[in-house]
Amino acid sequence: MTVAVIIVNWNSREFLRECLRSLRAQSRRPDRVIVVDNDSTDDSLRQAGDLLEGAEVIRLRENAGFARANNIAARAAGDVDALALLNPDAFPDPGWLAALVAAAERRPHAGSFASRMVLDGQPDFLDGAGDSYHSSGRAWRNGHRMRVREWAGGDQEVFAPCAAAALYRRAAFDAAGGFDEQYFCYFEDVDLGFRLQLRGFPCVCVNDAVVRHVSSGTTGYRSDFAVYHGERNAVWTFFKDMPWPLLLLYLPQHIAMNAAALVYYPLRGQGRVVWRAKFDALRGLPSVLRRRSAVQNMRAVSPLALRRSFARGMAAAVRRYSVAR
Repeated sequence: MTVAVIIVNWNSREFLRECLRSLRAQSRRPDRVIVVDNDSTDDSLRQAGDLLEGAEVIRLRENAGFARANNIAARAAGDVDALALLNPDAFPDPGWLAALVAAAERRPHAGSFASRMVLDGQPDFLDGAGDSYHSSGRAWRNGHRMRVREWAGGDQEVFAPCAAAALYRRAAFDAAGGFDEQYFCYFEDVDLGFRLQLRGFPCVCVNDAVVRHVSSGTTGYRSDFAVYHGERNAVWTFFKDMPWPLLLLYLPQHIAMNAAALVYYPLRGQGRVVWRAKFDALRGLPSVLRRRSAVQNMRAVSPLALRRSFARGMAAAVRRYSVAR
């Protein structure tokens, strides 16, 4: 299996060298390394210097966003068998890529593979082990801030990988259409994971694929930027990807959870940004609904089978709300 590792960089000077250093230490070296720079202004590529030797660097003239930058790199990667995405603030253990490739060879029907991410600086705590998607349209990282020793361990199926450190089978990535570039960033990996589920490609979280992750190291954890894009894109994902029978069934939950967001975030001093996110989500719905037909036409699983992959129950959603993406 040939693998291209893709790193999208934007003002990540603080992290990029450590990421590239960790990548060089892999026991299974990638066949290609592609670094896409989103018009950084912090001189991070020059600072990375010698660690970029052998990598293919694509310099964009604007910040195209995480989704589009990864699509550009995927096209540049050619006919490799798999695409491994790695954020600059994600530092993989030496066996990370080998574990992902081994899992992909064991599970030929899976389309994507999540890493077990631990918090950088707090290695006893998980940052996440794949993503769950709730029937209301919320999503969260499994085990976020849970002690590692309390995690069940072993490989397990999850809804989607966190694209900060993930492997996608190239054929599945292309069949699903890659990332939706309208999202710019945040929730784009959940959306792609949803479309892979619709195509019948499950996701496996690989327990031995360990990464230290700073978590929103560049954009800021729970920043206005993160809240805006996450809350807007969650609405788009629900209306674009959810099959009609399930959309109608879960629409009351979706409305309730969006109403809760309009109460929750103002209590954190982020009222203006969440209201703007929901307004822009509604304003963008006509474009989202135009793309919905193409997404639903590629569905290869029944709504009932898809429903089994969701987290369900409003108590679970409320309990997870404070750690939702």
